[in-house]
Amino acid sequence: MKKPIGIFDSGVGGLTVYRAIRSAFPEEDLIYFGDTARVPYGPKSPNTIIEYSVQNARFLLQQGIKTMIVACNTSSSVAIPYLRQLTDIPIIGVIDPGSEVAVRSSVSGKIGVIGTEGTVRSEAYSKAIKLHKPEAQVFSKACPLFVPLVEEGWQDHAVAKHVVRDYLFSMLELDIDTLVLGCTHYPLLSHVIQDYMGNSVKLVDSADAITLHLRSLLPPEHDGRPGKDNFYVSDNEDKFASIGGRILNNPMRNLRRVRLFESWFID
Repeated sequence: MKKPIGIFDSGVGGLTVYRAIRSAFPEEDLIYFGDTARVPYGPKSPNTIIEYSVQNARFLLQQGIKTMIVACNTSSSVAIPYLRQLTDIPIIGVIDPGSEVAVRSSVSGKIGVIGTEGTVRSEAYSKAIKLHKPEAQVFSKACPLFVPLVEEGWQDHAVAKHVVRDYLFSMLELDIDTLVLGCTHYPLLSHVIQDYMGNSVKLVDSADAITLHLRSLLPPEHDGRPGKDNFYVSDNEDKFASIGGRILNNPMRNLRRVRLFESWFID
């Protein structure tokens, strides 16, 4: 029996990871959970992020998944060791794959990282990048307003350009050649970020790096049946469907709300 791949994020941003996996693995069944009731994770304490991440993981494990993708950078930065205590299945975060791509992409060794307050505070990207390239210079910047901009569907709004400019002005002056989008929401602002940073700066999206890593873990499915999609959220399913539909360029189907504590569905 085919087992699904499970993906969780704090909201809609992880759909950028889902999109990449769906494109690369058309015959895989995918389950996506967005914790929309408690987004954003970035400003929260490590203990709270770990607690939320464990609850998200337990929900996905109840669905009989064969591997788990932690699409949330904030969760990946602090919670992965705790999640691996819950199960023996492979658990893939976004930090290590994204860091490896950043190191390969950078010529000068000057690498910028933007993320939520929690991700930047953890220094997870800096540590992972220096593990692969000790001489690298890593410059990190928290951009907390990027997540609500995306959650509100304002990535094409004029205010997005002003926020990007205000956050990244200092990063532009550092003469970096690579910029890690250290939150799965941020690729949805990549066109605005790229316009401001210029084409000489390579943007790194962890979604593509994760699909490459998955190929090395999973034997290909060849049962001739297109993969099924199931989406779950903890709140605001209508809003999630609206923004998600724009991200995926398709109406969202098979979307339900779930209460994590009781683990039962609300019709």
